[in-house]
Amino acid sequence: MQIIHTENSSQAIGPYSQAIKVDGWVYTSGVVGMCPDNSIAGPDIVAQTRQVFANLIAVLGAADCTLKDVVKATVYLADMDEFATMNEIYSDFMDGHKPARSCVEVQRLPRDLRVEIDVVARPQA
Repeated sequence: MQIIHTENSSQAIGPYSQAIKVDGWVYTSGVVGMCPDNSIAGPDIVAQTRQVFANLIAVLGAADCTLKDVVKATVYLADMDEFATMNEIYSDFMDGHKPARSCVEVQRLPRDLRVEIDVVARPQA
């Protein structure tokens, strides 16, 4: 097991790792719309979703993966009414790649953020 860490993503605000790599598989923790200095990227779903993907790209890169290596994603939204906006940004970043995905509305996210995404990835052989 390898702990994955990068300074180019938001930092853990609890006792967990940004990601773990086991047997070639990468499991990220939930990634939120916070900048590497742990400030909130912005108050809305657009800014936060873009920052989530910037953070995911950084964490996956530290594990020798890209978004194209993602096989499963889970999206947590504070308000399902923001699904279409999040989904448009998600589609732009995934650029035609369509991993399995779940999306759920949650009562509350840390620091009252709008979106959190975790992924499972495996680098292409």
